[in-house]
Amino acid sequence: MAKTTHQRLVLASASPRRLDLLRQIGLAPDEIVAAEIDETPLKNETPRQTALRLAVAKAAKVGQARPDDFVLAADTVVAVGTRILPKAESEAEGRRCLELLSGRAHRVLTGVAVCAPDGRAASRLVESRLRFKRLSEAEVEAYLSSGEGIGKAGGYGIQGRAGAFVLSLQGSYPAVVGLPLYETVNLLRGLGFLRA
Repeated sequence: MAKTTHQRLVLASASPRRLDLLRQIGLAPDEIVAAEIDETPLKNETPRQTALRLAVAKAAKVGQARPDDFVLAADTVVAVGTRILPKAESEAEGRRCLELLSGRAHRVLTGVAVCAPDGRAASRLVESRLRFKRLSEAEVEAYLSSGEGIGKAGGYGIQGRAGAFVLSLQGSYPAVVGLPLYETVNLLRGLGFLRA
């Protein structure tokens, strides 16, 4: 992927998965700066609105600190109906998420946002729909003991062992992992960071 400028790209995320996805398409950020923001959903905010608002807020916050760079940010929300599942920070939270997702359909909403040095900004939201198989207690226990779901939206990572739970996926696999690549490239291209 060829850059049009000599300007730097800052990834406003500490997620190793987002970094891996960027590298997969030949884009290595010049710097990684985690955007420390409050990720609590607002009252009456839909999961779609939450994912997009957080991505935009992360890009804007890091963009203020790096005004001469292109800043890329993303946020992923897992939802069952209108209920947003947490980023599982404990085994108990992970268990609640997996038990809720077992045998059910859910949505993964990933917002991506880019801020350019000239002050322009653009963002997109990608919605993917997944269905999990019905999980046995042994499968839940094995997954929890792997530790893979800790810190992940909805308590799982599709790129790991939880990939075996997915009966169907409609949408963008990279977006479910954490960064919709097609939309990311188009945003960077539209703002002049990449050549068409």
